[in-house]
Amino acid sequence: MAEPERPTELTEAELGFAPRSAVRWLAPRVLLTTGVQSMLATIFGSYADKRELQGSLRVREHEHDDAEWVDFVADLGDGFHATYSVAQLLAAPELTVDGHPLPRGKVLVMGGDQVYPYASTTDYEDRTKGPYRAALPLTEADSPTLFALPGNHDWYDGLTAFLRVFAQGRWFGGWQTEQTRSYFAIKLPHNWWLLAIDTQFDDYVDAPQLEYFRDATVDMAEGDGVILCASKPAWVDAGSGGRTKGYDTIEFFDREIVRSKGAETRVMLSGDKHHYARYAERDDKPRQRITCGIGGAYLAATHELPSPLCLPPANSRVRAPSPPAFYDLEARYPDSATSKRFARGILRLPWRNPGFWGLTGGFQTVMALAVLYGIVQTDIGAKGFFGLVASWAPAIVVGLVLVLGGLAFARLGNPHRVGLARLFGLLHATGHIGLAVGWSYVVIWLYTDVFPDGAAQDWGTLVVVALGTPVLIGFIDAELVACYLMLASRAGINLNEVMAGQSIEDHKGFLRIRIDVEGLTIYPIRLDRVCRAWTTQPGAGPTEPWFTPAAPLEPHLIEQPVRVSR
Repeated sequence: MAEPERPTELTEAELGFAPRSAVRWLAPRVLLTTGVQSMLATIFGSYADKRELQGSLRVREHEHDDAEWVDFVADLGDGFHATYSVAQLLAAPELTVDGHPLPRGKVLVMGGDQVYPYASTTDYEDRTKGPYRAALPLTEADSPTLFALPGNHDWYDGLTAFLRVFAQGRWFGGWQTEQTRSYFAIKLPHNWWLLAIDTQFDDYVDAPQLEYFRDATVDMAEGDGVILCASKPAWVDAGSGGRTKGYDTIEFFDREIVRSKGAETRVMLSGDKHHYARYAERDDKPRQRITCGIGGAYLAATHELPSPLCLPPANSRVRAPSPPAFYDLEARYPDSATSKRFARGILRLPWRNPGFWGLTGGFQTVMALAVLYGIVQTDIGAKGFFGLVASWAPAIVVGLVLVLGGLAFARLGNPHRVGLARLFGLLHATGHIGLAVGWSYVVIWLYTDVFPDGAAQDWGTLVVVALGTPVLIGFIDAELVACYLMLASRAGINLNEVMAGQSIEDHKGFLRIRIDVEGLTIYPIRLDRVCRAWTTQPGAGPTEPWFTPAAPLEPHLIEQPVRVSR
């Protein structure tokens, strides 16, 4: 691998990539683009499923019998500061964390959503590959290997960019990519395996993928231990009485590939949810279900995580499932109190996300104009029933859009409380409509009772409507959304949105796993504060990171090391 030129300043021309800011998730452009991408990926994914096209590729079992240390990171390709802070910790030859010396993983597994908000080769370069290359430009010998599992954001372009970046044997900074598919099997030391399945929007494990794993695990034997990576922590919803489809897929795979050989899935890993949560089985040798999606994307809430979980769930549709077991929530990051405090921060929504302020200002302007039209037409004598209907039709249409939008928005985030979510949605929409109607009557009052007759009356009203509505009423409306999100999140509704709207970059981390003859030791590493000021190192050695933090990064353990035996 050739040594890249070292930059002297943090510019796109010097770096070869553009450091990006954190995604503003409630900004109009992001909402529209990701919504369209998600819809198209869902519709057309079934007709052009690249997993099935990968079935023509040769089967390869990835043997890493010397990989006694494995790293796992997920949900990483967002803002530069968070992504690079985590990447620099992963790239360091060794970390000492709370007294534990932890060598760099021989294998790095990226567990999904390697880029935000949607996949493209440019975004992968700017948000993921570039920062990781800057953290580990070169390795002179014994290079670590990188494997990546796609998440829903990687799938938004049908997996095209993902396969170009991760499945063509290219270097990813100092990491060498090795996979040829979007799923993989790695044989690890001491009779351990890491299997990563691609379930494409919780759909299914396709036949070519099943055949791949049957061939790749031909040497798997009775008593072997398995780490199973999935793109979503489906065990949380399923185990708490929610949707079972995603976990049914995992259970089916476990039965067909793992249990059929007498092996056992001791650990399940996932990202997707941007927090850390560990569920442990009630047993002398507990199996672990771990979510660790804190590699760089906005922080997600933890204060509504369910416990206990029953897995597989009683309503599972899988034939011959494994015996049910209960899992308790043993650790979370951030903790519940901190998560609740962060949720209250949504009240700063208009300032943290000015684009959303513009969006609510636009909606309120349209709604106010529609209401004003109805009021004026009524006052000048709209005749009969149909005249009233025609006068108020624009306001009615906009009001219905707001009601339907409120109902749809409230369903996001919690499938278990449909009735309560609908009530919150109706109240939310009513608040927007009430604000528009109330403001419209204020405008009428200003026009008739405050502004003097003549040109000043018309111009004054125009200024109030054209500027006051989007600026003042748009701000109040954005705060109304923030208040709704804060209250709804306390009922377990819109938990994702209450945090996504804030784009919290701090509180990141990853897993470092040691494999020995007795089992696994999992070190969950947290970084409470990411660095936002960097200094270039143009004269440093070729394997050194391009930038150093202004203040040293301070990693700590989320909890004491987790021991897993077979």
